[in-house]
Amino acid sequence: MAYTVENFKTKKSLMEAIALGKEVRVFQPGPFGPEVGNGACSLEGPHSPAPHSWYAIGIVQDGKLVGVK
Repeated sequence: MAYTVENFKTKKSLMEAIALGKEVRVFQPGPFGPEVGNGACSLEGPHSPAPHSWYAIGIVQDGKLVGVK
Protein backbone atom coordinates (compact mmCIF):
# COMPACT_ATOMS: atom_id res chain seq x y z
CA MET A 1 0.00 0.00 0.00
CA ALA A 2 1.10 3.53 -0.76
CA TYR A 3 0.08 6.93 0.57
CA THR A 4 -0.09 10.39 -0.95
CA VAL A 5 2.41 12.88 0.47
CA GLU A 6 -0.44 15.31 1.12
CA ASN A 7 -2.75 13.68 3.66
CA PHE A 8 -6.09 13.65 1.80
CA LYS A 9 -8.97 12.95 4.17
CA THR A 10 -11.24 11.62 1.40
CA LYS A 11 -10.85 9.92 -1.96
CA LYS A 12 -13.04 12.66 -3.42
CA SER A 13 -10.60 15.38 -2.34
CA LEU A 14 -7.73 13.40 -3.90
CA MET A 15 -9.60 13.06 -7.18
CA GLU A 16 -10.46 16.78 -7.15
CA ALA A 17 -6.78 17.71 -6.68
CA ILE A 18 -5.78 15.57 -9.66
CA ALA A 19 -8.60 17.03 -11.78
CA LEU A 20 -7.34 20.54 -10.96
CA GLY A 21 -3.87 19.56 -12.16
CA LYS A 22 -2.18 19.69 -8.75
CA GLU A 23 1.03 17.71 -8.40
CA VAL A 24 0.29 14.76 -6.12
CA ARG A 25 3.25 12.61 -5.08
CA VAL A 26 3.07 9.17 -3.51
CA PHE A 27 5.31 7.14 -1.22
CA GLN A 28 5.39 3.64 0.15
CA PRO A 29 6.41 3.21 3.80
CA GLY A 30 8.36 0.23 5.03
CA PRO A 31 10.92 -2.00 3.33
CA PHE A 32 9.39 -1.65 -0.17
CA GLY A 33 9.65 2.15 -0.48
CA PRO A 34 9.81 5.04 -0.31
CA GLU A 35 9.65 5.40 -4.12
CA VAL A 36 6.71 4.05 -6.10
CA GLY A 37 7.50 3.01 -9.68
CA ASN A 38 5.54 3.89 -12.80
CA GLY A 39 2.23 2.10 -13.30
CA ALA A 40 -0.62 1.11 -11.02
CA CYS A 41 -0.36 1.20 -7.23
CA SER A 42 -2.73 0.64 -4.33
CA LEU A 43 -3.45 3.74 -2.25
CA GLU A 44 -5.06 4.22 1.13
CA GLY A 45 -5.78 7.16 3.37
CA PRO A 46 -5.81 9.10 5.47
CA HIS A 47 -2.39 8.49 7.04
CA SER A 48 -1.93 6.50 10.25
CA PRO A 49 -2.76 6.76 13.10
CA ALA A 50 -6.17 7.79 11.71
CA PRO A 51 -8.23 4.82 10.55
CA HIS A 52 -8.10 4.34 6.79
CA SER A 53 -11.44 5.34 5.29
CA TRP A 54 -10.68 5.26 1.56
CA TYR A 55 -8.81 3.01 -0.85
CA ALA A 56 -7.98 3.53 -4.53
CA ILE A 57 -5.91 2.33 -7.45
CA GLY A 58 -3.59 5.10 -8.58
CA ILE A 59 -1.62 5.50 -11.79
CA VAL A 60 1.91 6.82 -11.21
CA GLN A 61 4.07 8.42 -13.89
CA ASP A 62 7.51 9.83 -13.07
CA GLY A 63 6.75 9.86 -9.33
CA LYS A 64 3.48 11.77 -9.71
CA LEU A 65 -0.07 10.51 -9.45
CA VAL A 66 -1.78 11.09 -12.81
CA GLY A 67 -5.01 9.15 -12.32
CA VAL A 68 -7.18 7.41 -9.73
CA LYS A 69 -9.79 4.66 -10.00
